[in-house]
Amino acid sequence: MVLRIGNASGFYGDRFDAVREMLTGGGPGGDLDVLTGDYLAELTMLILGRDLLKDPSAGYAKTFLRQMEEGLGLAHERGTRIVTNAGGLNPAALADALRALAGKLGLPVRVAHVEGDRLPARDDALAANAYLGGAGIAACLAAGADVVVTGRVTDAALVTGPAQWYFGWGPEEYDRLAGAVVAGHVLECGTQATGGNYAFFRDHDPALLRRPGFPLAELHDDGSCVITKHPGTGGLVDVGTVTAQLLYETAGARYAGPDVTARLDTVRLTQEAPDRVGIGGVRGEAPPPTLKAGLSRLGGFRNEVVFVLTGLDVEAKAALVRDQIEDAFVRGGSRPAEVRWDLVRTDRPDAGTEETASALLRLVVRDPGPDAVGRTLTGAAVELALASYPGFHVTAPPGRGSPYGVFETVHVDAAEVPHTAVLPDGTRQGIPVPPRTRVLEPVPEPELPEPPADGPVRRVPLGRIAGARSGDKGGDANVGVWVRTEEEWRWLAHALTVERFRALLPETAELPVVRHVLPNLRALNFTVAGILGEGVASQARFDPQAKALGEWLRSREIDVPEGLL
Repeated sequence: MVLRIGNASGFYGDRFDAVREMLTGGGPGGDLDVLTGDYLAELTMLILGRDLLKDPSAGYAKTFLRQMEEGLGLAHERGTRIVTNAGGLNPAALADALRALAGKLGLPVRVAHVEGDRLPARDDALAANAYLGGAGIAACLAAGADVVVTGRVTDAALVTGPAQWYFGWGPEEYDRLAGAVVAGHVLECGTQATGGNYAFFRDHDPALLRRPGFPLAELHDDGSCVITKHPGTGGLVDVGTVTAQLLYETAGARYAGPDVTARLDTVRLTQEAPDRVGIGGVRGEAPPPTLKAGLSRLGGFRNEVVFVLTGLDVEAKAALVRDQIEDAFVRGGSRPAEVRWDLVRTDRPDAGTEETASALLRLVVRDPGPDAVGRTLTGAAVELALASYPGFHVTAPPGRGSPYGVFETVHVDAAEVPHTAVLPDGTRQGIPVPPRTRVLEPVPEPELPEPPADGPVRRVPLGRIAGARSGDKGGDANVGVWVRTEEEWRWLAHALTVERFRALLPETAELPVVRHVLPNLRALNFTVAGILGEGVASQARFDPQAKALGEWLRSREIDVPEGLL
Protein backbone atom coordinates (compact mmCIF):
# COMPACT_ATOMS: atom_id res chain seq x y z
CA MET A 1 0.00 0.00 0.00
CA VAL A 2 1.21 3.47 -0.92
CA LEU A 3 -0.49 6.72 0.07
CA ARG A 4 0.05 9.34 -2.62
CA ILE A 5 -0.39 12.71 -0.97
CA GLY A 6 0.30 16.08 -2.58
CA ASN A 7 0.30 19.70 -1.53
CA ALA A 8 -1.17 22.65 -3.42
CA SER A 9 -0.50 25.58 -1.09
CA GLY A 10 2.39 26.69 1.09
CA PHE A 11 0.83 29.93 2.36
CA TYR A 12 -2.26 32.13 2.07
CA GLY A 13 -1.66 33.71 -1.33
CA ASP A 14 0.20 30.86 -3.01
CA ARG A 15 -0.36 30.00 -6.69
CA PHE A 16 -4.11 29.94 -7.25
CA ASP A 17 -4.18 27.32 -10.01
CA ALA A 18 -2.01 24.84 -8.06
CA VAL A 19 -5.13 22.92 -6.96
CA ARG A 20 -6.07 22.25 -10.56
CA GLU A 21 -2.46 21.42 -11.46
CA MET A 22 -2.19 18.85 -8.68
CA LEU A 23 -5.57 17.25 -9.36
CA THR A 24 -4.96 16.89 -13.10
CA GLY A 25 -1.17 16.58 -13.23
CA GLY A 26 -1.16 12.81 -12.90
CA GLY A 27 -3.13 12.31 -16.09
CA PRO A 28 -6.85 12.07 -16.96
CA GLY A 29 -7.61 9.71 -14.08
CA GLY A 30 -5.63 11.60 -11.48
CA ASP A 31 -3.28 9.81 -9.13
CA LEU A 32 -3.51 11.45 -5.71
CA ASP A 33 -5.25 9.84 -2.77
CA VAL A 34 -5.12 13.06 -0.73
CA LEU A 35 -4.45 16.69 -1.63
CA THR A 36 -3.45 19.04 1.18
CA GLY A 37 -3.21 22.80 1.42
CA ASP A 38 -1.38 24.83 4.06
CA TYR A 39 -2.76 28.37 4.36
CA LEU A 40 -1.74 29.39 7.88
CA ALA A 41 1.28 31.24 9.21
CA GLU A 42 1.85 33.44 12.22
CA LEU A 43 1.04 36.61 10.28
CA THR A 44 -2.01 34.96 8.68
CA MET A 45 -3.53 34.26 12.08
CA LEU A 46 -3.35 37.96 12.92
CA ILE A 47 -4.97 38.90 9.59
CA LEU A 48 -7.77 36.36 10.09
CA GLY A 49 -8.25 37.60 13.65
CA ARG A 50 -8.88 41.12 12.38
CA ASP A 51 -11.27 39.74 9.73
CA LEU A 52 -13.22 37.88 12.41
CA LEU A 53 -13.58 41.03 14.52
CA LYS A 54 -15.26 42.74 11.58
CA ASP A 55 -17.41 39.78 10.53
CA PRO A 56 -18.25 36.80 12.82
CA SER A 57 -18.82 34.62 9.72
CA ALA A 58 -15.29 35.29 8.42
CA GLY A 59 -11.91 34.18 9.80
CA TYR A 60 -11.00 31.58 7.17
CA ALA A 61 -8.94 31.62 3.95
CA LYS A 62 -11.37 32.81 1.31
CA THR A 63 -8.95 31.92 -1.48
CA PHE A 64 -9.44 28.23 -0.74
CA LEU A 65 -13.20 28.53 -1.14
CA ARG A 66 -12.72 30.12 -4.57
CA GLN A 67 -10.28 27.36 -5.54
CA MET A 68 -12.93 24.79 -4.65
CA GLU A 69 -15.37 26.20 -7.22
CA GLU A 70 -13.45 24.05 -9.68
CA GLY A 71 -11.46 21.85 -7.31
CA LEU A 72 -14.41 20.13 -5.63
CA GLY A 73 -15.61 18.68 -8.92
CA LEU A 74 -12.15 17.63 -10.02
CA ALA A 75 -11.42 15.93 -6.69
CA HIS A 76 -14.79 14.15 -6.73
CA GLU A 77 -14.17 12.82 -10.24
CA ARG A 78 -10.75 11.47 -9.26
CA GLY A 79 -11.58 10.16 -5.82
CA THR A 80 -9.09 12.48 -4.13
CA ARG A 81 -9.72 13.54 -0.54
CA ILE A 82 -8.91 17.15 0.38
CA VAL A 83 -7.40 18.13 3.74
CA THR A 84 -6.62 21.74 4.57
CA ASN A 85 -6.06 24.12 7.47
CA ALA A 86 -7.77 26.91 5.51
CA GLY A 87 -10.43 27.02 8.23
CA GLY A 88 -8.13 29.30 10.20
CA LEU A 89 -10.09 30.78 13.10
CA ASN A 90 -13.48 29.58 11.87
CA PRO A 91 -13.35 26.06 10.39
CA ALA A 92 -17.06 25.49 11.00
CA ALA A 93 -17.95 28.49 8.83
CA LEU A 94 -15.71 27.30 6.00
CA ALA A 95 -17.20 23.80 6.25
CA ASP A 96 -20.71 25.30 5.94
CA ALA A 97 -19.61 27.39 2.95
CA LEU A 98 -18.19 24.28 1.27
CA ARG A 99 -21.43 22.37 1.80
CA ALA A 100 -23.34 25.24 0.24
CA LEU A 101 -20.91 25.29 -2.69
CA ALA A 102 -21.22 21.53 -3.16
CA GLY A 103 -25.01 21.84 -3.20
CA LYS A 104 -24.83 24.60 -5.78
CA LEU A 105 -22.57 22.44 -7.95
CA GLY A 106 -24.70 19.34 -7.46
CA LEU A 107 -21.86 17.34 -5.90
CA PRO A 108 -22.44 14.71 -3.17
CA VAL A 109 -19.40 15.89 -1.22
CA ARG A 110 -19.16 15.05 2.48
CA VAL A 111 -17.48 17.77 4.54
CA ALA A 112 -16.10 17.48 8.06
CA HIS A 113 -14.04 19.79 10.21
CA VAL A 114 -11.72 19.78 13.22
CA GLU A 115 -12.01 22.26 16.05
CA GLY A 116 -10.83 22.80 19.61
CA ASP A 117 -7.61 24.61 18.83
CA ARG A 118 -9.02 28.02 19.82
CA LEU A 119 -8.09 28.78 23.39
CA PRO A 120 -10.07 30.92 25.83
CA ALA A 121 -9.48 34.65 25.39
CA ARG A 122 -6.16 35.75 26.82
CA ASP A 123 -5.59 39.40 27.62
CA ASP A 124 -5.86 41.37 24.39
CA ALA A 125 -5.08 38.49 22.01
CA LEU A 126 -6.88 38.60 18.66
CA ALA A 127 -6.20 34.91 18.25
CA ALA A 128 -5.04 32.24 20.70
CA ASN A 129 -4.66 28.82 19.14
CA ALA A 130 -3.03 25.54 20.10
CA TYR A 131 -1.34 23.47 17.41
CA LEU A 132 -3.30 20.21 17.12
CA GLY A 133 -2.11 16.92 15.66
CA GLY A 134 -3.50 14.69 12.94
CA ALA A 135 -5.81 12.38 14.92
CA GLY A 136 -8.87 14.58 14.40
CA ILE A 137 -8.26 14.60 10.65
CA ALA A 138 -7.92 10.81 10.68
CA ALA A 139 -11.28 10.48 12.49
CA CYS A 140 -13.01 12.66 9.90
CA LEU A 141 -11.58 10.65 7.01
CA ALA A 142 -12.52 7.37 8.68
CA ALA A 143 -16.11 8.64 8.90
CA GLY A 144 -16.16 9.10 5.12
CA ALA A 145 -15.30 12.77 4.73
CA ASP A 146 -14.27 13.86 1.24
CA VAL A 147 -13.06 17.24 2.53
CA VAL A 148 -11.61 17.92 5.98
CA VAL A 149 -11.19 21.50 7.13
CA THR A 150 -9.15 22.36 10.20
CA GLY A 151 -8.18 25.36 12.20
CA ARG A 152 -4.69 25.57 13.69
CA VAL A 153 -2.97 22.22 13.35
CA THR A 154 0.73 21.62 12.85
CA ASP A 155 1.78 21.81 9.24
CA ALA A 156 2.81 18.14 9.37
CA ALA A 157 -0.62 17.12 10.73
CA LEU A 158 -2.01 17.55 7.22
CA VAL A 159 0.02 14.44 6.38
CA THR A 160 0.07 12.53 9.69
CA GLY A 161 -3.75 12.63 9.83
CA PRO A 162 -4.32 11.04 6.40
CA ALA A 163 -1.52 8.54 7.10
CA GLN A 164 -3.12 7.41 10.37
CA TRP A 165 -6.42 6.92 8.55
CA TYR A 166 -5.01 5.19 5.49
CA PHE A 167 -2.66 2.77 7.22
CA GLY A 168 -4.55 2.37 10.50
CA TRP A 169 -1.57 3.39 12.62
CA GLY A 170 -2.00 3.53 16.37
CA PRO A 171 -0.90 6.52 18.47
CA GLU A 172 2.24 4.74 19.72
CA GLU A 173 3.68 3.75 16.33
CA TYR A 174 6.25 6.47 16.75
CA ASP A 175 8.67 5.60 13.95
CA ARG A 176 5.88 5.45 11.38
CA LEU A 177 4.36 8.71 12.65
CA ALA A 178 7.77 10.38 12.65
CA GLY A 179 8.27 9.39 9.02
CA ALA A 180 4.94 11.03 8.17
CA VAL A 181 5.96 14.17 10.10
CA VAL A 182 9.14 14.44 8.04
CA ALA A 183 7.18 13.92 4.81
CA GLY A 184 4.68 16.56 5.93
CA HIS A 185 7.41 19.05 6.73
CA VAL A 186 8.93 18.59 3.28
CA LEU A 187 5.55 19.07 1.56
CA GLU A 188 4.13 21.94 3.64
CA CYS A 189 5.94 24.81 1.94
CA GLY A 190 5.00 23.69 -1.54
CA THR A 191 7.55 24.59 -4.17
CA GLN A 192 10.34 25.13 -1.65
CA ALA A 193 10.81 21.35 -2.00
CA THR A 194 10.93 21.47 -5.80
CA GLY A 195 13.56 24.11 -6.45
CA GLY A 196 11.89 27.26 -5.14
CA ASN A 197 14.09 29.58 -3.04
CA TYR A 198 16.95 27.12 -3.56
CA ALA A 199 20.52 28.12 -2.72
CA PHE A 200 22.07 26.22 -5.64
CA PHE A 201 19.58 27.43 -8.25
CA ARG A 202 22.41 28.44 -10.59
CA ASP A 203 23.35 24.78 -11.02
CA HIS A 204 20.17 24.26 -13.04
CA ASP A 205 18.58 25.52 -16.24
CA PRO A 206 16.71 28.77 -15.44
CA ALA A 207 13.82 27.62 -17.62
CA LEU A 208 13.39 24.61 -15.32
CA LEU A 209 12.90 26.87 -12.30
CA ARG A 210 10.58 29.37 -13.98
CA ARG A 211 7.47 27.62 -12.66
CA PRO A 212 8.25 24.81 -10.22
CA GLY A 213 5.65 22.11 -9.81
CA PHE A 214 4.22 21.32 -6.39
CA PRO A 215 5.53 18.31 -4.46
CA LEU A 216 3.94 15.02 -3.57
CA ALA A 217 4.95 12.14 -1.33
CA GLU A 218 4.56 8.41 -1.88
CA LEU A 219 4.20 7.32 1.74
CA HIS A 220 4.58 3.69 2.79
CA ASP A 221 3.19 1.79 5.75
CA ASP A 222 6.58 1.72 7.49
CA GLY A 223 6.76 5.55 7.46
CA SER A 224 9.31 5.77 4.67
CA CYS A 225 8.47 7.83 1.60
CA VAL A 226 9.61 9.13 -1.74
CA ILE A 227 9.34 12.86 -2.45
CA THR A 228 8.59 13.61 -6.09
CA LYS A 229 6.38 15.74 -8.37
CA HIS A 230 4.09 15.23 -11.31
CA PRO A 231 5.88 14.35 -14.57
CA GLY A 232 6.39 17.26 -16.91
CA THR A 233 6.06 19.96 -14.27
CA GLY A 234 8.83 22.49 -13.64
CA GLY A 235 11.38 22.53 -10.89
CA LEU A 236 13.38 19.62 -9.55
CA VAL A 237 13.51 17.27 -6.59
CA ASP A 238 16.94 16.25 -5.38
CA VAL A 239 18.70 15.62 -2.08
CA GLY A 240 19.60 19.31 -1.89
CA THR A 241 16.06 20.66 -2.30
CA VAL A 242 14.74 18.20 0.28
CA THR A 243 17.58 18.93 2.71
CA ALA A 244 16.91 22.65 2.43
CA GLN A 245 13.25 22.20 3.30
CA LEU A 246 14.02 19.85 6.19
CA LEU A 247 16.16 22.61 7.72
CA TYR A 248 13.52 25.30 7.19
CA GLU A 249 12.08 26.61 10.47
CA THR A 250 13.42 23.68 12.47
CA ALA A 251 16.07 23.59 15.17
CA GLY A 252 17.66 20.61 16.86
CA ALA A 253 17.51 16.87 16.49
CA ARG A 254 14.17 16.55 18.28
CA TYR A 255 11.31 18.02 16.22
CA ALA A 256 8.39 17.98 18.64
CA GLY A 257 4.74 17.80 17.63
CA PRO A 258 1.42 16.73 19.12
CA ASP A 259 1.51 13.29 17.43
CA VAL A 260 5.16 12.38 17.90
CA THR A 261 8.61 13.83 18.39
CA ALA A 262 10.54 13.12 15.20
CA ARG A 263 14.29 12.64 15.40
CA LEU A 264 15.71 14.70 12.54
CA ASP A 265 19.16 13.30 13.27
CA THR A 266 17.96 9.89 12.03
CA VAL A 267 16.68 11.06 8.63
CA ARG A 268 18.45 9.51 5.66
CA LEU A 269 18.01 10.83 2.12
CA THR A 270 18.69 8.90 -1.08
CA GLN A 271 18.50 10.09 -4.69
CA GLU A 272 16.60 7.12 -6.11
CA ALA A 273 16.06 8.52 -9.61
CA PRO A 274 15.66 11.93 -11.26
CA ASP A 275 13.08 13.91 -9.26
CA ARG A 276 12.71 11.08 -6.72
CA VAL A 277 14.26 11.37 -3.24
CA GLY A 278 13.75 8.59 -0.75
CA ILE A 279 13.40 9.38 2.96
CA GLY A 280 13.98 6.55 5.41
CA GLY A 281 15.38 5.58 8.77
CA VAL A 282 13.30 8.14 10.68
CA ARG A 283 12.89 7.37 14.36
CA GLY A 284 10.21 8.76 16.62
CA GLU A 285 9.57 9.25 20.33
CA ALA A 286 6.50 9.96 22.44
CA PRO A 287 5.27 13.54 22.04
CA PRO A 288 5.68 16.11 24.82
CA PRO A 289 2.86 16.54 27.36
CA THR A 290 2.20 20.11 26.23
CA LEU A 291 1.03 21.68 23.00
CA LYS A 292 2.59 24.72 21.42
CA ALA A 293 0.15 27.61 21.18
CA GLY A 294 0.39 30.93 19.37
CA LEU A 295 -1.00 34.23 20.67
CA SER A 296 -1.52 37.00 18.13
CA ARG A 297 -2.34 40.47 19.40
CA LEU A 298 -2.13 44.09 18.36
CA GLY A 299 1.15 45.54 19.57
CA GLY A 300 0.45 49.19 18.78
CA PHE A 301 0.89 51.44 15.77
CA ARG A 302 3.82 51.99 13.42
CA ASN A 303 4.85 54.28 10.60
CA GLU A 304 7.94 54.81 8.51
CA VAL A 305 9.60 57.32 6.23
CA VAL A 306 12.48 56.57 3.86
CA PHE A 307 14.64 59.60 3.09
CA VAL A 308 16.71 59.54 -0.10
CA LEU A 309 20.25 60.92 0.28
CA THR A 310 21.96 61.52 -3.05
CA GLY A 311 25.55 62.21 -3.97
CA LEU A 312 28.12 63.70 -1.62
CA ASP A 313 28.14 63.95 2.19
CA VAL A 314 25.69 61.13 2.80
CA GLU A 315 26.64 60.71 6.47
CA ALA A 316 26.34 64.44 7.14
CA LYS A 317 22.98 64.62 5.37
CA ALA A 318 21.71 61.73 7.45
CA ALA A 319 22.89 63.41 10.66
CA LEU A 320 21.15 66.66 9.72
CA VAL A 321 17.73 65.21 8.97
CA ARG A 322 17.90 62.90 11.96
CA ASP A 323 18.63 65.86 14.23
CA GLN A 324 15.79 67.85 12.65
CA ILE A 325 13.23 65.07 13.13
CA GLU A 326 14.30 64.48 16.73
CA ASP A 327 14.03 68.22 17.40
CA ALA A 328 10.53 68.24 15.91
CA PHE A 329 9.50 65.42 18.22
CA VAL A 330 10.73 67.41 21.22
CA ARG A 331 8.99 70.58 20.06
CA GLY A 332 5.77 68.70 19.41
CA GLY A 333 5.91 67.11 22.85
CA SER A 334 4.97 63.71 21.47
CA ARG A 335 7.97 61.51 20.72
CA PRO A 336 6.99 57.95 19.70
CA ALA A 337 7.83 55.26 22.22
CA GLU A 338 10.25 53.62 19.79
CA VAL A 339 12.30 55.43 17.16
CA ARG A 340 14.67 53.51 14.92
CA TRP A 341 17.02 54.87 12.25
CA ASP A 342 18.83 52.73 9.66
CA LEU A 343 21.18 54.14 7.02
CA VAL A 344 21.48 51.80 4.03
CA ARG A 345 24.43 52.66 1.84
CA THR A 346 23.12 51.72 -1.59
CA ASP A 347 25.09 54.59 -3.15
CA ARG A 348 28.34 54.30 -5.09
CA PRO A 349 30.88 56.97 -6.08
CA ASP A 350 30.79 58.57 -9.53
CA ALA A 351 27.53 56.74 -10.26
CA GLY A 352 26.09 56.63 -13.75
CA THR A 353 22.47 57.01 -12.58
CA GLU A 354 20.87 59.08 -9.85
CA GLU A 355 19.43 55.99 -8.23
CA THR A 356 22.84 54.33 -7.86
CA ALA A 357 24.19 57.60 -6.44
CA SER A 358 21.63 57.50 -3.61
CA ALA A 359 21.53 56.02 -0.11
CA LEU A 360 18.38 55.35 1.92
CA LEU A 361 17.77 56.52 5.48
CA ARG A 362 14.87 54.56 6.98
CA LEU A 363 12.99 55.90 9.98
CA VAL A 364 10.58 53.51 11.73
CA VAL A 365 8.48 54.63 14.70
CA ARG A 366 6.19 52.64 17.01
CA ASP A 367 3.86 53.70 19.79
CA PRO A 368 0.90 52.28 21.72
CA GLY A 369 -1.33 54.99 20.26
CA PRO A 370 -1.88 56.19 16.68
CA ASP A 371 -1.24 59.92 17.14
CA ALA A 372 2.46 59.78 17.95
CA VAL A 373 3.19 57.83 14.76
CA GLY A 374 0.65 59.68 12.66
CA ARG A 375 0.26 63.43 12.82
CA THR A 376 3.46 63.93 14.79
CA LEU A 377 5.64 62.13 12.26
CA THR A 378 3.79 63.39 9.20
CA GLY A 379 4.11 67.00 10.27
CA ALA A 380 7.77 66.65 11.17
CA ALA A 381 8.74 65.02 7.85
CA VAL A 382 6.62 67.14 5.50
CA GLU A 383 7.66 70.46 7.03
CA LEU A 384 11.31 69.68 6.23
CA ALA A 385 10.70 69.53 2.48
CA LEU A 386 12.39 72.93 1.86
CA ALA A 387 14.42 73.15 5.05
CA SER A 388 16.75 70.17 5.22
CA TYR A 389 19.65 68.60 3.30
CA PRO A 390 20.27 69.37 -0.38
CA GLY A 391 18.26 67.11 -2.68
CA PHE A 392 15.69 66.31 0.02
CA HIS A 393 13.00 63.85 -0.98
CA VAL A 394 11.37 60.68 0.32
CA THR A 395 10.33 57.46 -1.38
CA ALA A 396 6.68 58.05 -0.41
CA PRO A 397 4.81 60.59 1.69
CA PRO A 398 4.28 59.42 5.29
CA GLY A 399 0.78 58.16 5.99
CA ARG A 400 -1.36 58.01 9.08
CA GLY A 401 0.37 55.00 10.58
CA SER A 402 -0.99 51.48 10.83
CA PRO A 403 -1.51 48.86 13.53
CA TYR A 404 1.07 46.11 13.87
CA GLY A 405 0.84 42.70 15.42
CA VAL A 406 2.85 40.74 17.94
CA PHE A 407 3.16 36.95 18.01
CA GLU A 408 3.96 35.08 21.21
CA THR A 409 4.51 31.35 21.73
CA VAL A 410 3.30 29.63 24.88
CA HIS A 411 2.72 25.99 25.85
CA VAL A 412 -0.48 24.53 27.28
CA ASP A 413 -1.34 21.16 28.78
CA ALA A 414 -2.59 18.92 25.98
CA ALA A 415 -5.30 17.53 28.28
CA GLU A 416 -6.85 21.00 28.55
CA VAL A 417 -7.38 21.40 24.79
CA PRO A 418 -10.72 19.96 23.55
CA HIS A 419 -9.50 18.45 20.25
CA THR A 420 -12.75 17.54 18.44
CA ALA A 421 -13.61 15.99 15.09
CA VAL A 422 -16.98 17.15 13.73
CA LEU A 423 -17.93 14.33 11.36
CA PRO A 424 -19.88 14.69 8.10
CA ASP A 425 -23.15 13.79 9.84
CA GLY A 426 -22.56 16.42 12.55
CA THR A 427 -21.46 13.95 15.24
CA ARG A 428 -18.87 15.42 17.56
CA GLN A 429 -16.06 12.99 18.40
CA GLY A 430 -13.56 13.89 21.11
CA ILE A 431 -9.95 13.05 20.35
CA PRO A 432 -8.05 11.55 23.31
CA VAL A 433 -4.65 12.81 24.35
CA PRO A 434 -1.65 10.61 23.52
CA PRO A 435 -1.38 7.61 25.87
CA ARG A 436 2.27 8.34 26.60
CA THR A 437 4.33 11.52 26.60
CA ARG A 438 7.98 12.40 27.01
CA VAL A 439 9.36 15.69 28.22
CA LEU A 440 11.74 17.20 25.67
CA GLU A 441 15.44 17.01 26.44
CA PRO A 442 18.40 18.19 24.38
CA VAL A 443 20.17 15.51 22.38
CA PRO A 444 23.87 15.14 23.23
CA GLU A 445 25.99 16.60 20.45
CA PRO A 446 27.09 13.85 18.10
CA GLU A 447 30.73 13.06 17.51
CA LEU A 448 32.18 15.27 14.80
CA PRO A 449 34.05 13.83 11.81
CA GLU A 450 37.81 14.05 11.59
CA PRO A 451 38.80 17.56 10.45
CA PRO A 452 40.56 17.87 7.09
CA ALA A 453 44.33 17.97 7.03
CA ASP A 454 46.00 21.37 7.11
CA GLY A 455 46.75 22.85 3.74
CA PRO A 456 46.43 25.99 1.62
CA VAL A 457 43.18 27.92 1.93
CA ARG A 458 41.46 30.56 -0.11
CA ARG A 459 39.14 33.29 1.16
CA VAL A 460 35.83 32.94 -0.67
CA PRO A 461 32.11 33.36 0.09
CA LEU A 462 30.78 30.51 2.21
CA GLY A 463 28.11 29.95 -0.44
CA ARG A 464 30.72 28.68 -2.88
CA ILE A 465 30.30 25.27 -1.24
CA ALA A 466 27.48 25.57 1.32
CA GLY A 467 23.75 25.96 0.88
CA ALA A 468 21.51 27.66 3.43
CA ARG A 469 17.87 28.25 4.20
CA SER A 470 16.51 30.44 6.96
CA GLY A 471 13.14 31.32 8.44
CA ASP A 472 11.22 32.67 11.41
CA LYS A 473 9.53 31.31 14.51
CA GLY A 474 8.04 34.22 16.41
CA GLY A 475 10.86 36.54 17.37
CA ASP A 476 13.53 33.92 16.70
CA ALA A 477 15.16 32.81 13.46
CA ASN A 478 16.93 29.70 12.30
CA VAL A 479 19.65 29.32 9.68
CA GLY A 480 20.25 25.83 8.33
CA VAL A 481 23.56 25.31 6.51
CA TRP A 482 24.45 22.16 4.57
CA VAL A 483 27.06 20.83 2.16
CA ARG A 484 26.89 18.11 -0.48
CA THR A 485 29.95 15.91 0.08
CA GLU A 486 31.59 14.17 3.01
CA GLU A 487 34.83 16.09 2.42
CA GLU A 488 32.97 19.38 2.66
CA TRP A 489 31.18 18.17 5.80
CA ARG A 490 34.46 17.36 7.53
CA TRP A 491 35.45 21.01 7.00
CA LEU A 492 32.06 22.65 7.75
CA ALA A 493 31.49 20.79 11.02
CA HIS A 494 34.69 22.29 12.46
CA ALA A 495 34.86 25.63 10.65
CA LEU A 496 31.38 27.07 11.24
CA THR A 497 31.28 27.36 15.02
CA VAL A 498 28.92 29.61 16.95
CA GLU A 499 31.74 32.12 17.32
CA ARG A 500 32.43 32.13 13.57
CA PHE A 501 28.70 32.40 12.85
CA ARG A 502 28.43 35.46 15.08
CA ALA A 503 31.48 37.02 13.43
CA LEU A 504 30.04 36.49 9.97
CA LEU A 505 26.63 37.88 10.96
CA PRO A 506 27.33 40.81 13.31
CA GLU A 507 23.61 41.34 13.95
CA THR A 508 23.72 38.12 16.00
CA ALA A 509 26.80 39.03 18.05
CA GLU A 510 24.89 39.94 21.22
CA LEU A 511 22.08 37.42 20.85
CA PRO A 512 21.76 33.82 22.10
CA VAL A 513 22.87 31.48 19.30
CA VAL A 514 22.67 27.69 19.51
CA ARG A 515 24.26 25.29 17.02
CA HIS A 516 22.63 21.92 16.27
CA VAL A 517 24.60 19.24 14.42
CA LEU A 518 22.82 16.90 11.97
CA PRO A 519 25.49 14.61 10.46
CA ASN A 520 23.11 12.50 8.32
CA LEU A 521 22.10 15.67 6.47
CA ARG A 522 25.67 17.07 6.50
CA ALA A 523 24.06 20.08 8.12
CA LEU A 524 24.31 22.59 10.94
CA ASN A 525 21.20 24.37 12.14
CA PHE A 526 21.66 27.63 14.05
CA THR A 527 18.87 29.21 16.09
CA VAL A 528 19.11 32.91 16.89
CA ALA A 529 16.87 34.12 19.71
CA GLY A 530 15.26 37.54 19.54
CA ILE A 531 16.62 38.73 16.19
CA LEU A 532 13.10 39.37 14.87
CA GLY A 533 11.85 41.31 17.88
CA GLU A 534 8.20 40.47 18.52
CA GLY A 535 7.70 38.51 15.30
CA VAL A 536 7.00 39.11 11.64
CA ALA A 537 3.91 41.27 12.14
CA SER A 538 5.88 43.80 14.18
CA GLN A 539 8.23 44.38 11.21
CA ALA A 540 11.12 45.11 13.53
CA ARG A 541 13.80 44.25 10.99
CA PHE A 542 14.63 44.93 7.35
CA ASP A 543 13.99 41.23 6.61
CA PRO A 544 11.18 40.60 9.14
CA GLN A 545 10.87 36.85 8.46
CA ALA A 546 14.62 36.18 8.16
CA LYS A 547 14.05 34.70 4.72
CA ALA A 548 17.38 35.99 3.42
CA LEU A 549 19.45 35.62 6.58
CA GLY A 550 20.96 32.44 5.18
CA GLU A 551 21.82 34.11 1.89
CA TRP A 552 23.59 36.89 3.77
CA LEU A 553 25.60 34.23 5.57
CA ARG A 554 26.47 32.54 2.26
CA SER A 555 27.76 35.85 0.89
CA ARG A 556 30.22 36.30 3.75
CA GLU A 557 33.83 35.32 3.13
CA ILE A 558 35.63 32.56 4.99
CA ASP A 559 38.86 30.60 4.55
CA VAL A 560 38.09 27.38 2.66
CA PRO A 561 40.62 24.63 1.85
CA GLU A 562 41.65 24.92 -1.77
CA GLY A 563 41.04 21.21 -2.24
CA LEU A 564 37.31 21.79 -1.75
CA LEU A 565 37.22 24.52 -4.38
